[in-house]
Order: sequence, then structure tokens, then C-alpha cells
Amino acid sequence: MQPKDYFKNKKITMLGLGLLGRGVNVAKFLAENGAQLIITDIKTKEQLKSSLKKLKKFGNITYVLGKHRLKDFSAKGEPASGGHGPGLVIKAAGVPLDSPFIKEAQKNKIPVEMDASLFARLACLCVPARRQAPTGVTIVGITGTRGKTTVTNLIYEILKCAWKRVFLGGNIRGIATLPLLKKVRAGDIVVLELDSWQLQGFGDAKISPHVAVFTNFMRDHMNYYRGDMDRYFRDKANIFKYQKNGDILVLGKDVAEKIKQRKLNIKSNILITDGNIVPKKWKVKILGTHNRENIALAMKACRALSIDEKAIKWGVENFKGVPGRLELIRVVGGVRYYNDTTATTPDGNRVALKALSAKKRNIILIAGGNDKELVFDEMARNINQTVKALALIKGTATDKILKLLPSKKNYPMVVTGNMKDAVQFAHMYARRGDTVLLSPGAASFGIFKNEYDRGDQFVKIVKKIK
Repeated sequence: MQPKDYFKNKKITMLGLGLLGRGVNVAKFLAENGAQLIITDIKTKEQLKSSLKKLKKFGNITYVLGKHRLKDFSAKGEPASGGHGPGLVIKAAGVPLDSPFIKEAQKNKIPVEMDASLFARLACLCVPARRQAPTGVTIVGITGTRGKTTVTNLIYEILKCAWKRVFLGGNIRGIATLPLLKKVRAGDIVVLELDSWQLQGFGDAKISPHVAVFTNFMRDHMNYYRGDMDRYFRDKANIFKYQKNGDILVLGKDVAEKIKQRKLNIKSNILITDGNIVPKKWKVKILGTHNRENIALAMKACRALSIDEKAIKWGVENFKGVPGRLELIRVVGGVRYYNDTTATTPDGNRVALKALSAKKRNIILIAGGNDKELVFDEMARNINQTVKALALIKGTATDKILKLLPSKKNYPMVVTGNMKDAVQFAHMYARRGDTVLLSPGAASFGIFKNEYDRGDQFVKIVKKIK
């Protein structure tokens, strides 16, 4: 079956379009394959201008913007459409757990899918099967609170070094997974970064990747999960919940212990690892003990895929990291500037400070932002013990951090509402041998469009420094 055979004339409601590119690419793929789309987004036409421009040629898309309507998730649908509602709802990441629109679809027995899980489910229909992988493609999924992006990209690079036909998808900036149905064929490998929201879709579809990697599990997204760590874990656990005999589950030691405590019934083969398996003689480019743990997870997954050890070593030694994750942007006047914008939790900030700290205070830190109902006590202690100077971006997380820092500090500090002022402050205090580090430990919403916008602004400003 070709994708067009499945989607042609199918009525689909897309809940969320967004600005990062994934929603646009999903919509484009569905429209090209003949689906009758309703795209609904709480953002206005003006706010979505850049996304809408890319879809303007399609006459089979109807837009409902600035609001959502229950009738777009109802079995009856619009009278103009003959009184028939959608046959499928595709929701974007971050749709609230108690969304009345998803509840309406479920009440009407309308399937609710997500981009990555729909791809995984349809791969068995659109790609001929082979003996090694029942769906025709081998799906490798990576999740975890921290490290999943690095592990995903490292596995992808190692597989390319091994001359495998491999594709990247999931929670990757600007990449939609569903359109990969046009490209993949039997024997291919698809590597997916899967956050807890996308794994909700895997849970609804009752599927898990053939090879699953679970890096670690820490407190995050408590604003979304309303403080319920068990609910957060249940979504993450969908990465292995529906695995079958012969599938592979690669775990970091921390999350392996948490799974053991829950006494879960797991059918797949479990492989547990840590950073000690990475040979010390290997010339690793990415910094930090946490990245050695990430490398170990990628190595285990690739070995499970029968990848030659030479290709693994080559891939690891040539991997330079991922943009926005301890990314060295420039060295200006002996000062190193690092973009770690994806450190959106205190744990992310902690490992960045640990990776870059010297014996003397040599870090000018740009941190703070908005709160995801996390705890900042340890982050405040680390800041106080480590930094030479501190710039905090305004927000509810910054308010928490300020209350935890001592009133008398032996370093200069500023609180600002924009990145330009933060970088100028950092540049003013930086001297040869110092490091300017953007590692927020908090969310970006409010002042920035998203964490990528925050990092992009930092990089743009840093590149103009003379």
C-alpha cells in the first residue's frame, strides 16, 4: 500500500500547526496525499504567518485559527461535509492531558494519533516486510529526561559510518516523521528521538520501537504533568511497554534501577550500561562524564544492531555534538562561548557547569527563565560555588533562583529581560581563559518563542562580538 492509498480523501483534523516546521511538514505530506484537512491552532493567522505561507498552494486544507471547535472533533462534523466528522485526529506535542477536544474525539471513537507513532504504525502497511523486522523497517527509539538528542544523533552518525540506509525523525527540530513513509524501504533503519508527548502516541497505538534506549529519568515537565512523576514515567515507559520477545531495551543504570523498583513485566532483552564501557584511548570530542554515558548507550544500541566495532569507534570519534548542547560557538580574545540552550532543567545546568568548570571561577553564566514546577536548590548552590559572574533572564524560575542565592555575593549579577543585555554583561566581565556559558536550567517560554529561538539569539549576538 502506498501512502496515497491510505490518506486519499480521508478527513483528518490536525490539532496544532506550530512554528518549528514539524507541523507544516506533516500537513504538507497529508495534503499532497489527498487528505481533506482541518488544521486548528490556538495561535492566530498573524502568529502562524510563516507556517501558513508554506501551505498556501493546497486547496484541501481548511483552517480554524485562534481557537478550537468541538465540532472539528465530533462524529457529525461540519454540515458542509455531509455531516461526517474526521476519520482521524493528529495531535501536536504538548496538547494538555485533559484537552476537551481530545476527549471529544475519544468519545466519538475517532482515532487520535501523533506524527511519529502514526509513522511507526503505518510502516507495516506501506513498506514490505522482511524477516529481521516485521514492519519492514527497524525502528530505534530514544527517550529520557536528558541526553536523548545526543544519543539519537550519535546512533544516526554511527549507522551512517556503517553504510546503513538510515533516517532521522521524532523530536528533531524542523523534521516531521510521517513524510518518511515516502522514502523508507525494507531493510532501512529509522532513528527516532521520542519525548514523553510523542510516546503518548505510541501508548495509544500500543506499539514500541524494535530497539529502545532509555537514557535516564529525572524531574521535568511538572507544569504539564501537574507534579505527577508517575504519570510522566508512564508516558516514557511506552518506549518499551509494547516490545516483543527479541526486541532490545538499552538502559542507563539510573533508569534501570527505577524500572526494577516498579517490578515491570518486560519482554524484551535488557542491556544496562554506563560510561565506563567507552575506551579511554578513544578520542572523544564531546565534553563531560554525562556524554560518556550517552556514548555508552549509543554503543550498546549499535552493537545490538550488529554494527561493526570499527564503525562504532569511527562514529564516536568523529561526532562533534548537537547544536544547542554544550556547543562551542566561538573563541574571542581567549574567551570561549558555549550555547547550551537545551539545558531546560536544573540537571542540565548541573552537568554543563561540571563539564566546563576549572579549579578557579572562570564561568560567566547566562541562566534562568520560566519555571516548569521544578526544584532549584541544587542549581543555586552550584551557581554560587562556580560562577565568576551571573546573568539571569527574567521569569518565574529566576524568581525562585534569586530567593535561593545569598544576599551577599562575591560575584557580579544582573537580571535582564533580553539576550542582548545578558551577552553584553557576560562579555564585559569575561577575560582570557574564561568561559561564557548559556545554560538556562529553565524553560524559554515568555521572552523567547522556544528554546531554539533563545539559542539562536545567543549565537547571533556572539558571532557579532569583535
